[in-house]
Amino acid sequence: MTRTDDRDDRKEADDSGRPSGYAAARLRLLTEGERPGPPRRAALAELTDDWLAGLFGAAAPGIKGVSLVAVGGYGRGELSPRSDLDLLLLHDGSDPTAVAALADRLWYPVWDLGLTLDHSVRTPAEARKTAGEDLKVHLGLLDARHLVGDLGLTAGLRTAVLADWRNQAPKRLPELQELCAERAERQGELRYLLEPDLKEAHGGLRDATALRAVAASWLADAPREGLADARRRLLDARDALHLVTGRATDRLALQEQDQVAAELGLLDADTLLRQVYEAAGIISYAGDVTWREVGRVLRSRAVRPRLRAMLGGGKPPVERSPLAEGVVEQDGEAVLARAARPERDPVLPLRAAAAAAQAGLPLSPHAVRRMAALARPLPTPWPAEAREQLVTLLGSGRPTVDVWEALESEGLISRLLPDWERVRCRPQRNAVHVWTVDRHLIETAVRASALTRRVSRPDLLLVAALLHDIGKGWPGDHSVAGEIIAKDVAARIGFDRADVSVLSTLVRHHLLLVETATRRDLDDPATVRAVAEAVGTQSTLELLHALTEADALATGPAAWSSWRGSLVDDLVRRVSAVLAGDTPDEPDPGAPTAEQERLAIEAHRTGGPVLALRAQTEPAVADEHSGEPEPLGVELLIAVPDQPGVLPAVAGVLAVHRLTVRTAELRALRLPDAVDDGGSVLLLDWRVAAEYGSLPQAARLRADLVRALDGTLDITGRLAERDAAYPRRRGWPAPPPRVTVAPAASHHATVIEVRAQDAPGLLFRIGTALEKAGVRVRSMHVSTLGANAVDAFYVTNGVGAPLAPENAASTALALEGTLRT
Repeated sequence: MTRTDDRDDRKEADDSGRPSGYAAARLRLLTEGERPGPPRRAALAELTDDWLAGLFGAAAPGIKGVSLVAVGGYGRGELSPRSDLDLLLLHDGSDPTAVAALADRLWYPVWDLGLTLDHSVRTPAEARKTAGEDLKVHLGLLDARHLVGDLGLTAGLRTAVLADWRNQAPKRLPELQELCAERAERQGELRYLLEPDLKEAHGGLRDATALRAVAASWLADAPREGLADARRRLLDARDALHLVTGRATDRLALQEQDQVAAELGLLDADTLLRQVYEAAGIISYAGDVTWREVGRVLRSRAVRPRLRAMLGGGKPPVERSPLAEGVVEQDGEAVLARAARPERDPVLPLRAAAAAAQAGLPLSPHAVRRMAALARPLPTPWPAEAREQLVTLLGSGRPTVDVWEALESEGLISRLLPDWERVRCRPQRNAVHVWTVDRHLIETAVRASALTRRVSRPDLLLVAALLHDIGKGWPGDHSVAGEIIAKDVAARIGFDRADVSVLSTLVRHHLLLVETATRRDLDDPATVRAVAEAVGTQSTLELLHALTEADALATGPAAWSSWRGSLVDDLVRRVSAVLAGDTPDEPDPGAPTAEQERLAIEAHRTGGPVLALRAQTEPAVADEHSGEPEPLGVELLIAVPDQPGVLPAVAGVLAVHRLTVRTAELRALRLPDAVDDGGSVLLLDWRVAAEYGSLPQAARLRADLVRALDGTLDITGRLAERDAAYPRRRGWPAPPPRVTVAPAASHHATVIEVRAQDAPGLLFRIGTALEKAGVRVRSMHVSTLGANAVDAFYVTNGVGAPLAPENAASTALALEGTLRT
């Protein structure tokens, strides 16, 4: 425990003149490490019960018509180390003055120990009235537990509160569902968050409590399988979090996850998150099923009187509409037909899932349980119908997600695809990704389903979407591991040898197009040839193009934009031409736009930099969650006569003006013959945004750039002064930077790749280090993905040739050393 508890123990002894024992016993219970989990929570609640009962007896010996009641989590006997004490002092109203004095004698010792107290003093009538007005109060009273005093008074309140809850269920349960939905919208999905709130996020402890309340209404009940264990795991994680931090917090912050994992005896933070995600998934699914059942029951109650009147009091018939062989629709769900025989029909789980998703219906939990219990394994390879049903399921769009989760809830997915178990609930410690690995794969299939009209083999696209990151469950490069797994899975589900080869190629190279388009010089023939050789055929290129877009859209908003899409489109067009037999020309930067040519000519004429600022917005990506255009900040075009030091000068000036670089490109632009006989101008096309405040004027940027180029602006000193005056907050420790030389990436330059945590002045430091190494930046491609900088620099030596291998390695090593300091 923390020093606070030692202080609490001394305070308790000082206040009473002798040690009462509660603080010391509490400290021992929490620090000796014995009986963690439910036994420790129960022991802490029992210890607290005894202490409060002693306080009550000493403060009001022989008092009548008063009882002390634990409510909420304390009422359930589940006290975490830093939990609030939720207490109700219940009285019959006969002596309010005595009750007020008793309350003071109870509450102050609790406060003196530094414990957080949520308290109230009410008569039973007042408690019921408050509960009727405040849903949260009513929920707390559902777990009321007698501690000490008038037992009959407590029992009477419990009986009345439960009766009120059941009588008012048609009104209160929709309120509770709305409360849960609002909290989910505000806090997000626990099972996908890198720093989840164990209590408030969707699938957390609040939702588990809500399911208990629904069960108490007798209107509906949650699926019980695994629910108690899931709730226990979240409570165990919260206990460990309280002990590690010494605070009453429910947010599992990144910097505390390793300590919490160690407290729970787990291997590492990823193991902890996976357990938390699995628990949250069980609670989330149980909630979805339960609220669906609540809605069905409430609708049937509203309709039943009218039907009975129409049918003369008879029982209304059950409507069942056929969906597929052995599958029907009933009460808004896909259920098994009466004649269905899962034990004789191994394809039934996939057929039922595909039919449900195609119809946009949830798959009945009862049907899923029955199929999980009775269905026989599919033969290897799968029959054609099974493969077709899987493709149909994956191509059903958004409904696929809920149906897939229904199958996962009973372990059917891992039985169909054993390799799935390694990626299930696996966290991705990358700010760009918004989903766990398994959900990302399903989300990619959902996105791919909208692109199936662009390809000749939609079945291969959808299966590749499902498998493209399957290698993340194994050590090493996930694309390499995924290729091996994809071959095995594709053969098992019945694809022929040619299709297996295509699928394995798609998985192996699913990052090839976007990484090449954003990090390589597309005007270099070696770039295009390398992609063409990896892809092999036009049809595979077509599939890879669609998979690339689906993967990026499913990753998160930082992974895709119209700009990235246009770069990928350009690369695909060039590769397609090579695959059709065309030979790429030697590097040609292409015809400049009219504005670029104007800026270049003016820069050449004046001998100094010329700038143009233009606001940029990104058209909204096709996404049901997209509303406004994606802001890209401002496009900054700079033309400057070719000379050393341009990159660090420009990057430094932008850093001094607190401009964040989102994307950046640099290339040499040859001037028209009519203007010059061989001179060139460097053209920088950057997209920038202000960290805060408004953008500086172009004239100020140009003035500072002139000073930076002639050496009169001390950029290093300015940045150091600012960092000293405004130190940046340090959160979780970022992975160290990595600088590598890309082998055979270009015949005309050496490509140095940089992966680092984005930070103010990063590009300035890189440019300065490259200048000190004596290399020239021929072109560059810079992008920022979330908090990650992903940059590629095409560099040459003083005579314009690629660096010798030993020089390239030493340059990369020196640059990495600079970035690590």
